[in-house]
Amino acid sequence: MRSPICWTVGLVVVALALLAVRAAARPYVRATSLIVRTAGLERQHPTLAGLQTDAVAERKDTVPSRFGPLRARLYTPKTHTEGALLLTPGINALGIDEPRLVAFARHLASSGFIVLTPELPDLSRYLITARSTDMIEDAALWFSNRSDLTRGHRIGLAGISFAGGLSMVAAGRPSLRGRLGFVFSFGGHANFQRVVRYLCSGTEPPAPGIDHAPPVPAPHDYGVAIVTLDLAEQLVPPEQVEPLKTGILTFLHASHLALFDQKTADQEFAHARAQEEAMAEPGRTFLHLVNVRDVQNLGPKLLPHLANLGDNAALSPDQSPAPDAPVFLLHGVEDNVVPAIETLRLAKHLEPYTTVHLLLTTLISHADVDRPATTSEVVNLIRFWAGMMN
Repeated sequence: MRSPICWTVGLVVVALALLAVRAAARPYVRATSLIVRTAGLERQHPTLAGLQTDAVAERKDTVPSRFGPLRARLYTPKTHTEGALLLTPGINALGIDEPRLVAFARHLASSGFIVLTPELPDLSRYLITARSTDMIEDAALWFSNRSDLTRGHRIGLAGISFAGGLSMVAAGRPSLRGRLGFVFSFGGHANFQRVVRYLCSGTEPPAPGIDHAPPVPAPHDYGVAIVTLDLAEQLVPPEQVEPLKTGILTFLHASHLALFDQKTADQEFAHARAQEEAMAEPGRTFLHLVNVRDVQNLGPKLLPHLANLGDNAALSPDQSPAPDAPVFLLHGVEDNVVPAIETLRLAKHLEPYTTVHLLLTTLISHADVDRPATTSEVVNLIRFWAGMMN
């Protein structure tokens, strides 16, 4: 998670206020310190970054599930705990080893959370499946029963990107009733089918009862590439399915590497183009449209095949029972992978059943705190996190 220098003025104002009332505003101090660290501003604000922090112990672990053991990482504050959190990553090949997720988990643990990150194998293969929701449920149930790990804290359930929506579904299941302290969706969805159609068409249907929704941006090519991967069997002859999937996976891996290793990413992009050249039609055309990020021409080719993709209540919170714990929904206004109106729809769906805390912010793109900030936006983000940490 990154942030421009223009955060500085807002954070200085907040710092002065917090230092003046530090004892009375402990959750706000913790939230401010967490945001400074996750935004990469430790050097500019070392005092704020160090407030209410702890050393962190890390270890590899294994979590049981109905599908077999899941690889996991456990991050534990060494001296003082404020809560326990099951954190699931979004779609990427690195899963729980993704550098930004590891850093985020460490920052949360430094702020007092015992953090467990279970691996969801399908999400690591760029697949959004009902069994990932089952795995989140199983991991949360196991973690909530492990008082030796949670130190008696009721767990929070958190998911990033599409894992946010899946976590919301899992949180509403009977096995987790009365076990959760809160549920947190960071850039998540309300309805998976609707998001997939948005990625392929660039449009969202009307949202009755929701006023002042932010404009829906043009969809990101990364999301459309994932949809193409999931539909490969329906797009090309059987002998081209695996080569097409391999080429798309190469492109997706390169796109992810570009966030933190551009040199290696460029090599992977070149590899994806070479794979395209080696393919026959129609697979070559589909991989070419992925490689050149041509969402406008690729999306319409996918639309006729969407009916069989993800039409399952286990993937969509708005088709599932609501959690009985407070819900925290955070979304970037200009998100072009999962549009922000999805979180507005989710809040409207959940409000009759539980307490909902909602923040749409311009500070976030999709699942990164990486946009210019005003003082009021920084304060709103701190207030949101403080509510969850309290």
